[in-house]
Amino acid sequence: MSVHEQFAEDLALYALGALEGGDRASLEKHLEECASCRRELEQLRGDAALLALTTSGPRPPARAKSRLTDAVAKEPHFRPAQMRAPLWGVLGWLATAAMILVAFTVSKQNTHLSSTVAKLSGMLEKQKSESEQARRIAEVLHAPDATSYVIMPVSMKNMPPSGKAIYSRERSGLVFMASNLNPLPERKMYELWLIPMHGAPVPAGMFKPDAHGGAMVMNPPLPVGLEAKAFAVTIEPEQGSATPTPPIVMMGAGG
Repeated sequence: MSVHEQFAEDLALYALGALEGGDRASLEKHLEECASCRRELEQLRGDAALLALTTSGPRPPARAKSRLTDAVAKEPHFRPAQMRAPLWGVLGWLATAAMILVAFTVSKQNTHLSSTVAKLSGMLEKQKSESEQARRIAEVLHAPDATSYVIMPVSMKNMPPSGKAIYSRERSGLVFMASNLNPLPERKMYELWLIPMHGAPVPAGMFKPDAHGGAMVMNPPLPVGLEAKAFAVTIEPEQGSATPTPPIVMMGAGG
């Protein structure tokens, strides 16, 4: 047996990472000087990679498995029966690693894509909602029958709260703005009431003032075609009330 043939028999083990110790060092030194063995090593590594992909990809050429198993069978240090388990164990590990890598990459890409789609959908819905809200407010403000109601406090103390409601009976639209509102006790909210020409007051929205005492109510659900005589504000439980609870904090008629 020539020196070249001796190292050729170890190439299969080296291609699978199963050659250790002095044999590995000798082969690596030989590979530095032998271009033929280097080419053979690259071919064996390619064959191993093709075999590893058989569990998740296209079937490799039959010659790949044949060349690699023939090379392993020639190895003098182990009997063929002993080499079978380590060989296919390594190939199985390569296949599993490849599958995990592909699955992780696809999963990551799908997660990123889903997140991006969700964010874009949220942005579109928000813009659509804001656009619709702006359109509704503009309709109320420019409605031919839009009436302004200046809502003043019933009792004057310090810097009194004030408010203004713009109501369109034709469009059942309402925009209410208030300022200098006093802070509320826990579990309490202000409630706006539409006082109709006939009948009982109608709830027209719950609100809490911000840190500067300001608040807004925009287009609450109201009965169609209801004629308003005045608007009033009371302090109610957080869940709201069916009828106003005295005392009335603010009230104003149309002008």
